Amino acid sequence: MTSWTPSIYGRWFVAARADRLHGKPLAVTVLDRPLVIARMADGTVCAFEDRCPHRQVPLSGGSIVAEGLRCPYHGWVFDAGGRCVKVPGLSADACLPAAGARPVTVQVVDGLVWVRLAAGDAAPPRMITELEAGSRRFLEQMRWDANVVDAIENFLDPLHTHLIHPGLVRKDGVRRAMQVAASSTDEGFMIDYQGQEVQSGLLYRLFESPRSSERAHFAGAGAAQIEYRYQNGSVVRIILYFTPESATSTHVFTSMHVEQRWAPAWALRCFVWPFLRKVAQQDKAILEAQSANLQRFAPQRGVSTGLDLVRKRLEQIWEPERAASPPPEPERITIML
Repeated sequence: MTSWTPSIYGRWFVAARADRLHGKPLAVTVLDRPLVIARMADGTVCAFEDRCPHRQVPLSGGSIVAEGLRCPYHGWVFDAGGRCVKVPGLSADACLPAAGARPVTVQVVDGLVWVRLAAGDAAPPRMITELEAGSRRFLEQMRWDANVVDAIENFLDPLHTHLIHPGLVRKDGVRRAMQVAASSTDEGFMIDYQGQEVQSGLLYRLFESPRSSERAHFAGAGAAQIEYRYQNGSVVRIILYFTPESATSTHVFTSMHVEQRWAPAWALRCFVWPFLRKVAQQDKAILEAQSANLQRFAPQRGVSTGLDLVRKRLEQIWEPERAASPPPEPERITIML
């Protein structure tokens, strides 16, 4: 089991898609901790450690009944707060056990079930909670056999796109200077890119128009967003939520939000998502090759340069005991992108 930095347990992570909660409890693992997510009969979404206090059987194998979540072994039932409310076979005048299912703090935001394993941040990042209502067009879930920090860096770092997504996102032979500024926020950090109104890849040519700005935004411990603002006033946000199952396995929830632009959900799903899925598959392949190679060698820290703005800021959050001194604020560089 991974020894995560203690402060990470107080951050919010996406555990499941809310639309996947139907009549059965759902087993998930977050930060190596097995959990069960359930939608009770009254619609309340709750989360517990995935074990019954009676004989430690997984509650995710149980069922939802009128009173709550029922264990599959002896039928103990737990309400939304984890309190035992029924023990089959117990006489009517007997006291119910004081032991209950151990609850986990949970919220549902933007169609996603968020959990927090310890006391910490009061709510999921504002970057998510303040999204324009009705702007989400689709939501997908993937699993990558990769470390969470490597996965987040991959999404936020544009310098791999020429080689891993050739022609789709950028062309390697078409690079131009861009001014980049990285700065910390109260929830994480942001990186602003200036100097590239158009992009050389097929995705831009098929689906976009001249941009006014491009920003990578990171918040909490696992919420990453790339925001494109366009000269016609529209905004597109591609958001990935990274939730570590273990040190070498990460769940990735992908959503796209569109504002002030004609983009019905059916059109994006039919025409845009196949291209984005291809990009995701290419990222998954290189990340899993990286992960497998890391396991072949003794643990080593990668060599970074001044171009690696993302990695050092992620390490401040995920590995503060190993991270270098905080970068300057703001940090400005020129890159050929």
